[in-house]
Amino acid sequence: MAGKHLKVLQDIFAIPVRSNILWRDIEKMLIGLGAEITEGNGSRVRISLNGIKAVFHRPHPRKETDKGAVVSMRRFLRTAAITPEENDL
Repeated sequence: MAGKHLKVLQDIFAIPVRSNILWRDIEKMLIGLGAEITEGNGSRVRISLNGIKAVFHRPHPRKETDKGAVVSMRRFLRTAAITPEENDL
């Protein structure tokens, strides 16, 4: 995993929950992990990773992901067996 992607993954799992993670960085990290991302209606984004599927909404008008979405992404990644410890190089 690239250093930037690992940093984003660590930010997602950070306590307290961060609110300054750019959504585009999360998408790039997911692609780097092998996720399939497809567009849904409006701001919906369908993500499939390691056989686990989820739907998220891209943040707008801001570029940063809110805390609730970060917690949901953390839950999704855990379910897909992705954690910073598993991907630390």
